[in-house]
Amino acid sequence: MLTLGTLILTMQPMYDIAIIGGGINGCGIARDATGRGLKTLLVEMNDLASGTSSRSTKLIHGGLRYLEHYEFALVRKSLIEREVLCKIAPHIIEPLRFIFPHHQQMRPIWLMRLGLFLYDHIGGRKVLPSSKALDLTRNEAGEALQNSFTTGFEYSDCRVDDARLVILNAMDAFERGADILVGTKLMSAQRDDRHWSLQLRDKENGEQHVLKARTLINAAGPWVDEVVANRLQIRSNSVVRQVKGSHILVPRLFSHNRAYIFQNPDQRIIFAIPYEGEFTLIGTTDVDFTGDPGDVEISSDETSYLCEAASEYFKEIVAPANVVWSFAGVRPLFGNEKTSASKLTRDYVLDRHGEQGEPALLSIFGGKITTYRKLAEKVLAKLEDQLPANVGKPWTSNYPLPGGDFEICEFDRLVEKLMLLCPHITLPQANRLMRAYGTRAFRIFAPHKKYLAVGEDFGGGLTQIEVEHLIEHEWATNAEDILWRRSKLGLTLSRQQQKHLDQWLQEYQKVREI
Repeated sequence: MLTLGTLILTMQPMYDIAIIGGGINGCGIARDATGRGLKTLLVEMNDLASGTSSRSTKLIHGGLRYLEHYEFALVRKSLIEREVLCKIAPHIIEPLRFIFPHHQQMRPIWLMRLGLFLYDHIGGRKVLPSSKALDLTRNEAGEALQNSFTTGFEYSDCRVDDARLVILNAMDAFERGADILVGTKLMSAQRDDRHWSLQLRDKENGEQHVLKARTLINAAGPWVDEVVANRLQIRSNSVVRQVKGSHILVPRLFSHNRAYIFQNPDQRIIFAIPYEGEFTLIGTTDVDFTGDPGDVEISSDETSYLCEAASEYFKEIVAPANVVWSFAGVRPLFGNEKTSASKLTRDYVLDRHGEQGEPALLSIFGGKITTYRKLAEKVLAKLEDQLPANVGKPWTSNYPLPGGDFEICEFDRLVEKLMLLCPHITLPQANRLMRAYGTRAFRIFAPHKKYLAVGEDFGGGLTQIEVEHLIEHEWATNAEDILWRRSKLGLTLSRQQQKHLDQWLQEYQKVREI
């Protein structure tokens, strides 16, 4: 993959836009901009999706609870995007039904019914089924719940592999001509009358070089303020709250493949979602955060909160001792200290800095993973006066992400086709590969039909041919990149297997450098 050093050796172009941050917003903007013919640079100091974008609740949804805060425009926008994203990424986005039990001491049934009616109709729903009432005493969804929950509702949203959504946007941007620099840190940036000069440092070898861009986009997520204040040395009047959201993973609590949404006494909600076959994902929290977003972890109080909230509904008590994995991310939300963290808007705010005619800086605050594509369109519209006159029009809603060139109803047929072409692949493995790579799985794995051709087996269905693909085409450099972001096989592989993979990767990198 491209490095800062090789880029300098080949050419030193003037970019139309430079993007700081390789999360979902940065990669989404890079894809959109490059597809419109703009010369685009994206710089990420660590791995793609290594921050908040891989630590979400893994949902593409409208945000049912936002209706209570009267954010109708945000819910409508999100629901419309839910339909678009299902169409362009049917491999990593999957329809999911949610069970919403009625709790006698919380929101009344009429309010739940009204909220779901609005949820069904304000977003132009076309593909997903509508909501309906449930008798939990006769439905399998009620079997895992305490006997006091007899009535509920069922509605539709979608789940997503959030980190792979980031990777696929970056891949598409790269294949269309964007320069993607991973493991490259912005040290400083200076603006003159005509462009930005970016001082960049390769974190692996320490080399520093300067690249130039006409426009700078700050999509650094929870580091957005740090970039403005310390890297650019610009004073900003934006009011940003760092809010931590944490999740826990426990052994699977129910046998069916639907999710739950639970009401809590503090007026918040949590989700309990089937995850990677053998687990239930429970989250999220909303806690104010101070400190380095790179060192964020779930607290014992948050773990207890999520366990107690889930235990209020499930027959099986969820205890901290049951937690097999946890993760936390920091969201840079727009709002003041007087508003509770759970009530802060999840919509994005675009803050443009610079006098008329001088190179612009645009910083992104907030946002939901569901609306990343629409955010990218808004960013380019806000920078229209900075872009070439012949720049293309919005296009991303009609072109699938890599591997997503099929209808969602064809998924099972494609899994069968992959198994037919590669007889050594098991059904669970074929499902995982098709979810991760879509139709590109045939390009990656079909040429290696014989088992020996896929090279070493690292466990959990992870083979050498897949690892080599992730290194050569998806910016992976170490075991963490592969096991926790490009996949979730870290939940499956033993510590010994993970250590072996890391050692193999180190040897592979040495050979590549020769």
